[in-house]
Amino acid sequence: MECIFGQETGYTCTARRNNSLSSAGRFFAFGFILAVSLGIALAFTWVFGAWLILPFAGAEMLVLYLAFRYADRHAGDYEHVTIAGDKLNVEVLDGGRVSRFEFNRYWAQVVCAGDGSRLALRSHGRELEIGRHMNEEQRLAVARELNRELRGSR
Repeated sequence: MECIFGQETGYTCTARRNNSLSSAGRFFAFGFILAVSLGIALAFTWVFGAWLILPFAGAEMLVLYLAFRYADRHAGDYEHVTIAGDKLNVEVLDGGRVSRFEFNRYWAQVVCAGDGSRLALRSHGRELEIGRHMNEEQRLAVARELNRELRGSR
């Protein structure tokens, strides 16, 4: 999470996913798990004649591949909140699809659960949940900052 305050820039806050592995790291990890799993399955098939292990190992690798593919597709996801002038803009990248939302700064409200489990922006009957890449503590801090910025005081 990166938040910037400034007179010229206004307020910007960007929350990104926490990716512990790069794309190459995920590919290497999947390749290693694939080799070990299929090696064990082939050994059991060849030594003990347990041929039924192969389809289950293949199904397991397919599910793991889909999980790694999902993680790779969403690795660059982010939420970017900007307050400049009388506009509150939110840009969300989710799986390669960019969505942009605009609120009037003076009508927007910050909705935050007391424990920080949920953070949203509300205006004119619309509500947009943000902060899905943050933990509870970060959501509470961003809620305080957004409230302060929306009121126009520091």
